[in-house]
Amino acid sequence: MNDNPRPGWKSLVGVLAAGAVFGTATSLANAVAHLSVDLESREAATSGWSIIEIVSVLLDSGWAWAGLAVLAGFLATRAKQSGLGARTLARGAVAGVVTLLAATAAYYAVDTVIHDVPLGSYGHDTVYWWAASVLLGPILGAIGSCATRPGVIGVLAKVTVPVGAAVQMVAIPPGRNEVIMTIGQWVVWTAAAMTIGVVAVRFLGLQGQRNYPREVDLP
Repeated sequence: MNDNPRPGWKSLVGVLAAGAVFGTATSLANAVAHLSVDLESREAATSGWSIIEIVSVLLDSGWAWAGLAVLAGFLATRAKQSGLGARTLARGAVAGVVTLLAATAAYYAVDTVIHDVPLGSYGHDTVYWWAASVLLGPILGAIGSCATRPGVIGVLAKVTVPVGAAVQMVAIPPGRNEVIMTIGQWVVWTAAAMTIGVVAVRFLGLQGQRNYPREVDLP
């Protein structure tokens, strides 16, 4: 039996790739959104919006980055059938950290190219968010490793990101004007409600199957 708490190399490559793709996509979306609007215009400040700007504010939200780490924890441990043990949680925790480190590195590397600034210009920002990744990544990755578990633990793990996203839309509304803020909020609230609803229906359905087993046909 392999007692190493680290994800296997295939899982490690997967979470690294997921982080790099996410970080790159977020940086590119921000750049395109910035180029698509005249920030000095009155319309931009009051009502202007575009689809790419909505994508940008959603990708660059804290809940999305947290969701990346949760997803990494899930991907790194979904094939494990040994139960929710300490090593499974550890694998998820490592995956959560690794994917956030990769996403942060990719994000600022692409920003360096896009803005044509010297290498190391975002060094302070990179180190700051790497530190945050090391602090929060293990928790988020461990939550992801719980998502495949049955019962209440699995339900809570599955709804962590949608609930967090819905709360963030209230506490920290996205966007530079009221229109973008409103669209972003309703997109997230709708997706969160649908996700929570699906999780709840599936959980209740499984509970019903356990409480009322199928009758056996008599000869």
